[in-house]
Amino acid sequence: MKTKTQQACRSRLNRIEGQVRGISRMIDDDRYCIDVLMQIQAVRAALRKVEDEILRDHVQHCVHGAIESGSRDAQIEKVDELLRVLEKRTP
Repeated sequence: MKTKTQQACRSRLNRIEGQVRGISRMIDDDRYCIDVLMQIQAVRAALRKVEDEILRDHVQHCVHGAIESGSRDAQIEKVDELLRVLEKRTP
């Protein structure tokens, strides 16, 4: 993973961690359910952004490297890995 991607993801994950702690406090404070649900949706969206960034990095670095290597086995392996991950992805 590129250093820039690592730093961006780490920063996003730290913010997400704070959001999750905030949701816990909201529940402890008996906040309105819709407000809690909206915060949960915000966390899910933020996690999707982290996922997208890592996925983009993987394609640009790992998959591209396998293509450039000329190794058919490496290409098939990286594409299969990618497909397995995409199959498990939730909308």
